[in-house]
This record gives sequence, structure tokens and C-alpha cells, in this order.
Amino acid sequence: MVKFQDDFYADVRIEDRSRTTISYKAGIPEEMKTRVERRAFLRVYDGKMWYYASVTDLAHLQKTLDGLYAAATPNAQILDDPIVRRFECNKDSVMCFTDCSVRDISSKDKQELLLSYLPLLSEDTCVTLPQGTYLDRNSVFHFQSSLGADIVYDYQTCGLSFSCSMTEGEKKFSGHWQKGATHFEELKGLEEEIRASITEQAAFMRNSVPVTPGKYPVVLSPEAAGVFAHESFGHKSESDFMLSDKSMRDEWQLGKTVGSPILSIAECGSLPGCGYVPYDDEGTRARKNYLIKNGTLAGRLHNAQTAAVLDEAPTGNARAIDCTFEPIVRMTTTYIEGGDMDFDQLIAPIQKGYFIKTIRHGSGMSTFTIAPHLAYEIVDGKLGRPVQISVLTGSVFETLGLIDGLTRDVHLLSFVTGGCGKMEQMNLPVGFGGPYVRVSSTNVQ
Repeated sequence: MVKFQDDFYADVRIEDRSRTTISYKAGIPEEMKTRVERRAFLRVYDGKMWYYASVTDLAHLQKTLDGLYAAATPNAQILDDPIVRRFECNKDSVMCFTDCSVRDISSKDKQELLLSYLPLLSEDTCVTLPQGTYLDRNSVFHFQSSLGADIVYDYQTCGLSFSCSMTEGEKKFSGHWQKGATHFEELKGLEEEIRASITEQAAFMRNSVPVTPGKYPVVLSPEAAGVFAHESFGHKSESDFMLSDKSMRDEWQLGKTVGSPILSIAECGSLPGCGYVPYDDEGTRARKNYLIKNGTLAGRLHNAQTAAVLDEAPTGNARAIDCTFEPIVRMTTTYIEGGDMDFDQLIAPIQKGYFIKTIRHGSGMSTFTIAPHLAYEIVDGKLGRPVQISVLTGSVFETLGLIDGLTRDVHLLSFVTGGCGKMEQMNLPVGFGGPYVRVSSTNVQ
């Protein structure tokens, strides 16, 4: 594809991406668009500086690369540079979606699938302004480096997202449901699942009661637990935050006890779903990285630069949202590992507490907040009334130490709307999840 020069490190990554969006609001089509684009991101490193270019004209990659070389300074010792020594030289082809690409599904079939589900949102008289969106993405990546790396892999997600307003008298609620998948066939036959979700949310609007603020035992669903792991701990593990913050490096000493001995949080790009990244954007192979292992700090997330500065190994977490941006340290799929209980065992000892089933959003670094969407009382070890909770909040490290129960089953979740934001790179696809998690005491408001 391109010819690399000696005395520099360089790499080129190309993405061929197709994206489809079909949306309806109150039965009226708002968008129906498929966009296909090819873009490349090129880098040259001379041991002192990085030189970047992002292009859509792939016919002139060599000319663009040669221009970056001309701006850099040759370095005969470039292969001894601590950053360059951490780059892997992988050669591989990982094509999982060639025979089931969403590019091969007609726009008509995608539209008909979406339209088949929209009437389900309006079966309850409380629903107004039903909205539905079908989304998909298929990408083929090609990465080459001056060290000899040559990697091709594909990526695919597709999914449905529904929302509506619910109103009855003075009561109001915002309903939503979505499902992410990697194969179009997984989006068929979801009528009962969607209907049950809308029915539950309408019942929540009608019957939920305000919470009495205080500290209570709380059980987090895999969705809530996954968001907690991602927002409150995953971001703290991204090591580029530590390069200019000595206090954070001191706080983040590997081997330090930071949580309950039953708690392990892992991160891995090779798991199926929207966080799937078999190779990162520097050509590093995905691997399972423990962030916490049995309550102890076990690792952090790296690209080649942060690994060199902290004298550790890359972890496969150099990622960019597309070929417009340089790769930075980002998560892939972050999750809490399972324990030894089932759900009934988990809630049985709780005399008064709450189950957080779905959430609106979560955030946090040293302290965290989780805004529940659907939540229920736990009374004498049984699920009770739906309850309105504005926010859960607390210290991240204190809460990690208060985790005292985990179910065996672990659920990893994929979504097709939104994504993770960091710096100027917004909405990066990531996965997260976990078991049902019991926390012995949480501030509930």
C-alpha cells in the first residue's frame, strides 16, 4: 500500500465505514440515510515528535506520508526508542461479518423491521410522541506499520432504539428501550420483549412512590453495575490521566487494596459486542486486563506512549472514534466478574433496600452518581413497589469496599446510541456489564 522510510516509525490505518440511520417520530419519517466513507489516518514519529495527517483521498497516501517524513527528523536509533519498542508487529486477518454484513441488508428490510415494532409503543393510552430509530454500522479496518504490522479486521453493530412520553393526569414519565446486536437477525422477534418493557414503564409511572432519602443496601443490575464500573473506575484506569498528575500515580499503586475481596473488574477488547476491538489503533492485540483482582489494584490501561512513561506493557487500549483523530487511551468492554449467588440469594438478607434495574446516566471519578430510571423497593428479602430515586451517590473507593454479594451470571451489554466521551472524541462504542451486585450501604436520594 505505502512505502515506509528507514530511520522513522510510521503507521497507517484505514477505515471503510458504512452507517445507516432510519428514524420515525410520531409515525412520520425523519431520517433515512446510508453513508459510506473511506478515510485514513497517518502518523510519523522521529523520537521527539509525532506528525499526523487525516485524509479522505486514499489515492495519494504515499504523497501524504512523504510529506510527514519531510517535516520530521531522521533518527538512526528510532528502533531503540522506548515507545517504538512497545509496538507489536502483528500480521492477521479477523473478518467476522463477511457473510452477514448489514451492508447486504436492503434499506427497505431495515425500514420494515423498524415499522413493525412502532405500533407496540402506542398500545397503552398514556403514550405520546413515540419515536423509533434503526441504526447500524459496518467497518473494515486495515492497519500497517513500518515495523511490518499488517492487520485487517471488521466490526459491526446494529440495533433499535425507542422512546416515548408517558402522561396520565399529573403523572409524567420518559419511556425508552433499546437493543444492540452484531447480527441483523438478532433484531427480529422482539415484540414481546418490547411490549413488556413499555407495559412495565407505564406501570412504573402510575404506581411509583418517592423514596425516603437515606443510606440503604442497594442491588445494582448488570446495566447499573456496568455503568458504575465504566464511569467510576474504568476512567480512573486510563493511564494518560496519570502522566501529569503525580498524586494520581501515588494513589494508583498496583497491589493496593481498593475494594472488597470478592470484587474483580476486567477489561477486554476481544469480547463480542459494541466494545469489540481485536486490535487497537496502534496494532496491539486485545487481551484481558484485570483492573481490580480480588479487591486489589491489578492493572491500568495503556497505549504505547503511556506504557513507556510508566515502564509497563501496552494493553490494547489505543483507540480513536474514527480516522479523523489520533488514538488515545480508551476502554473497550469493561465488566465486573461474577460471584457465587443467584438473584434471590442476593436480595434475601435485605430487610429494607432498593433494586436499581435501569438507569438514565452515571458519572464519577473520585465520587460517583447514578441516576436510576426504573427502581424497586426490597422489603424483607423480596422485591416490592416501584420507587422514584433521583440519584445514588458516594465515594468510589468506599463503595468498592462495600460490595458484599455478586450473582454467578454475568451479562455484557451493547448499545447503538451514545457512547463514551473523552477529550474531543465523543461517542466511542464501548461495552460494559457484570452480574447483579449488592452494595451494603449507599446514599439514596
